Amino acid sequence: MSHRQLRIAVLSRNKSLYSTRRIVEAIELQGHEAVILDHLKCDIVIEQDNPSIYYNGERIKPIDAVIPRIGASVTFYGAAVVRQFEMMGVPTVVESQALVRSRDKLRSLQILARSGVGLPKTVFTNYSKEVKNIISSVGGAPLIVKLLEGTQGYGVVLAPTRKAAESIIEAFHSMKARVIVQEFIEEAKGADIRAFVIGNKVVGAMKRQGKEGEFRSNLHQGGTGQLIKLSKNERQVALTASKAMGLTIAGVDLLQSDRGPLVLEVNSSPGLEGIEKTTNKDIATEIIQYVEKLVRINDKKSNSKRSVRSNA
Repeated sequence: MSHRQLRIAVLSRNKSLYSTRRIVEAIELQGHEAVILDHLKCDIVIEQDNPSIYYNGERIKPIDAVIPRIGASVTFYGAAVVRQFEMMGVPTVVESQALVRSRDKLRSLQILARSGVGLPKTVFTNYSKEVKNIISSVGGAPLIVKLLEGTQGYGVVLAPTRKAAESIIEAFHSMKARVIVQEFIEEAKGADIRAFVIGNKVVGAMKRQGKEGEFRSNLHQGGTGQLIKLSKNERQVALTASKAMGLTIAGVDLLQSDRGPLVLEVNSSPGLEGIEKTTNKDIATEIIQYVEKLVRINDKKSNSKRSVRSNA
């Protein structure tokens, strides 16, 4: 239990979502106060030395910590609200910079490649006409074509043959849709692993299996989740990937391949429903315990700053 009662803001547009409900429940069970704020209804007031946020026309009372649950479609404004809280000295479990970074698929892959984790071979082009070369450079068909803006498995297409791959890539290009082309990891058999990271530990993991004839394993696409014990290597890769992205709470999606674990994506707003139900773990409470730790660190910093000023 934290040494004082906290006011914790949950940035969420829908208080009835499973993840939001569970986080609010856990905040209250830990003896704190939960404040749900729809980030799109926050007005940011930028003023020298006095940053503030108004909600429904009223200035928000002091908040001790922020838990952002920001959907991909509103990343820009959501990140601006988180940044404003940061300017007000409020600790957040997902920093604004890391949130923005995680939503840029291409930038994420570049950061992850630099961190040394394994990745499926990926090509991104600016609507290139060299479609045949693109296909060859990821090892030919079958291959995966992903919309850069897609989420929850939408905008992900498996091209079984070279001909299909050419048609799909050309169709996306003609629509001026930005895509990445990725090698297909056959040995993963339509399954991936979601590792849930809080701080510097993996608190739960599940293997998600796509339904029959479906290579996408997202639970939103009708996939099923089962409990899995990660290998030491898989655990390490998940932690390296979330750290490289600057995320202290993350869902790291991995594929099991013949050359070891490959990182597909690092999610900065991972859902709790699948992981909690599959692992039977109270992940929401672990998030709140991490928030308490963040606030203690922040309090210490503020106190030492104050004592430096008073001794000056």
